[in-house]
Amino acid sequence: MKLISNSFSEGQKIPGEFAFCTPDPARHVCLGNNHNPHLAWSEVPADTKSLAVICHDPDVPSRGDDVNQEGRGVPASLPRVDFFHWVLVDLPAGLREIENGEFSKDVTPRGKAGPAAPHGARQGINDYTSWFAGDHDMNGDYYGYDGPCPPWNDELRHRYVFTVYALDVERLPVDGKLTGQQVRDAMRGHILAEASLTGVYTLNPAVAL
Repeated sequence: MKLISNSFSEGQKIPGEFAFCTPDPARHVCLGNNHNPHLAWSEVPADTKSLAVICHDPDVPSRGDDVNQEGRGVPASLPRVDFFHWVLVDLPAGLREIENGEFSKDVTPRGKAGPAAPHGARQGINDYTSWFAGDHDMNGDYYGYDGPCPPWNDELRHRYVFTVYALDVERLPVDGKLTGQQVRDAMRGHILAEASLTGVYTLNPAVAL
């Protein structure tokens, strides 16, 4: 399989249009447009029965002690963990493209509705669900796509990996509030092919893109 986007190129900066947060000189960050990017894929196996999409950031700090703290930085050497930004399953096997903004066009406090999604697909909850769990104004179930918002004091440039999977089942055998890890586990043994595209993003003006 091959995966491309007219929103960004492999290894290049993801534009702010597709981010949950963008830089703000006065407040460090402000809310972004939060559009999902365009994705298009090809060379899908003939026996594919459905498609799935996952976007994850493998560079999230494993500890939050220094995250977004004035006068402190998140060291690049800190161990990192996955953060899921988009979990989408049961896309039709014949689909070959997702349009810019088709699944997300803004930041929705307390999260977008789900799991029902365009094309008869289902969307899981992303990891902003747990990130905002203690925030009175923002807590909720964050279904669908919510884009980059790495710590503004992180010394590490974050990667955002978009992966499309061709599966041998029409409906992924998992229910409820689907998390990224649950979907990864459910896809095991059902993946016929996959393709990934990685963009980069930072909110730290001292980190080069």
